Amino acid sequence: SPVAETFRVIEGAMSEEYVRSTQGVFQFELSGDDGGTWYIDLKTKGGSAGFGKPPVTADVVMSMSSADFVKMFTGKLKPTLAFMSGKLSVKGDTVLLAMSLENML
Repeated sequence: SPVAETFRVIEGAMSEEYVRSTQGVFQFELSGDDGGTWYIDLKTKGGSAGFGKPPVTADVVMSMSSADFVKMFTGKLKPTLAFMSGKLSVKGDTVLLAMSLENML
């Protein structure tokens, strides 16, 4: 699925240095095809990403459709635009999110 593939790519791109510098855990509540709870852990040693709840409590929880998630991570939808247009809702540490998302994408 496009969502699972996106998380595989994200996990493959992780580095120790990036995890050390980010120190954040992101949880995604996705609706639609391949929806459900997904996560990116940039806090635990080595980092990880995938389906289900993160291994530790999330710093940021984002809710959006799975289609918009894929668009965001493939550069077709800017996070700020998604947020301002109501396609993305965010709970938690928005400063951490803003800085990290720019680097992740």
